[in-house]
Amino acid sequence: MLDLPTLGIVIGSAAIDSINPCAIGVLILMISVILGGGDASSKRLLLLGGSYIFGVFAAYLLAGLGLVYFLAEIPILIAEYLSIFVGLLVILAGLLEMKDYFWYGRGPSLAIPKRFAKKIHEYSKSRKTVWGVMALGAFVAIVELPCTGAPYLAIITILRVDFNFWAYMLMILYNLVFVLPLIVILVMVAGGMKITSVSKWREEKKGGMRLALGLLLIGLGWLLILIANGVINFG
Repeated sequence: MLDLPTLGIVIGSAAIDSINPCAIGVLILMISVILGGGDASSKRLLLLGGSYIFGVFAAYLLAGLGLVYFLAEIPILIAEYLSIFVGLLVILAGLLEMKDYFWYGRGPSLAIPKRFAKKIHEYSKSRKTVWGVMALGAFVAIVELPCTGAPYLAIITILRVDFNFWAYMLMILYNLVFVLPLIVILVMVAGGMKITSVSKWREEKKGGMRLALGLLLIGLGWLLILIANGVINFG
C-alpha cells in the first residue's frame, strides 16, 4: 500500500529537484535554438519542446529503474550499509550545493561536465526533428545526473527496499513532477512570453534554487541514515 509519508517525501523531493538550474538551463538553450530557426510557430515549438521533455522523462525513468534492479542484486550484508553510504553521499551533494550559494565558482560543484556541456550546445543546434530532439533530451538527462541526480538517488534508495507496483508509480510521479517546470516554461514561451525573460528569471533565482536544493539534500541524506539505523520505518 501507498503511505502518505513516502508520498510526501517523493513529491517534495521531486518538486525541489525540478527547479534545478541545470535542467531548466538546457531547456532554455533548446528553445532559443528553435526560436532562432525562423520557422518556430507555437505548434512546432510545443511539438519539439514536448519531445525534448519526453526524452528527459523517459531516460530519467529508465535510469532509475535500472538503478533499482542493480541495487536489488547487491548482497544483503552490503545492502544493510547502503542507505548510510548513500545518505553520506547525498549530504555531501547538499553541502556542495550550499557552497555554490555562498561561493559559486570556487572549488568543486555539481554541474554538467564541460565536455558534455559543449556537446549539448552542438547537438541543440543540429537536432530539429522530433526524434532528434527526443534523443537530445535523453542525452541531457543522462549527462546532467551529476547535477540533478542526488535527490533521485535518495528516493530510489528509499523505494528499492520494497519495490512493488506502488513504488513504481511513485517513480513515475517523481519524474512527472521533475519535468513539470519544464512543461510550464515551454507553454509560457509558446504562449508569448519572451525566452529572455525566462532566462533572466533563472539567473536571478539560481542561487536560491541551489540553497533550497542543498537544504533538501542534507535532510534527505540524514533521513536515509535514520532509516538505515531503524529509527524511522515507512510503511
